[in-house]
Amino acid sequence: MLLSVKDAAKNILNGQVIAYPTEAVWGLGCDPRNEVAVHKILTLKSRPVEKGLILVFSSVDQVAQWITLSDDQLGMLDTDSQRATTFIVPCDERIPTWIKGEHQSVAIRVSKHPVVAALCQLVGHGIVSTSANPAGLPEAQDAGQVTAYFGDELPTCEGHIGSDPRPSQIIDIMTGRLLRS
Repeated sequence: MLLSVKDAAKNILNGQVIAYPTEAVWGLGCDPRNEVAVHKILTLKSRPVEKGLILVFSSVDQVAQWITLSDDQLGMLDTDSQRATTFIVPCDERIPTWIKGEHQSVAIRVSKHPVVAALCQLVGHGIVSTSANPAGLPEAQDAGQVTAYFGDELPTCEGHIGSDPRPSQIIDIMTGRLLRS
């Protein structure tokens, strides 16, 4: 079921899981406040809750609603890097355990991808972002592969992945250490 960005955002707000294009692969997303929806993603992926999930946002202002960071750290999130960058940041009680898993930190990304940014803006806050693939299988590169993995009942947002074939780099915001290049 192919949806416009506006309808995909409505589905997220109504507690559904959607598939959507990101910078490098297709992702699965939902409202991170909705524990049932998050557990549906974990079931679809055969992923244990302990691993945690990434949150993606359209702006630093959205991040600040969820996580307390210094102005310098918020500035790091807002760089115009041509490569998508995910940051590992310390979290507090505002991040539910079904998002952070067994960690005292959470992975976040401010996305410039037009579909991701539009979804977050329409939802009004960040959304879950995890690759659209069952554990052990390659990440979906197009909507057809999403359907092959999860069936045609999964709402899929229109759009295309970005041009970078690599997943986001990962940086620990506290140390500046590059964890994945």
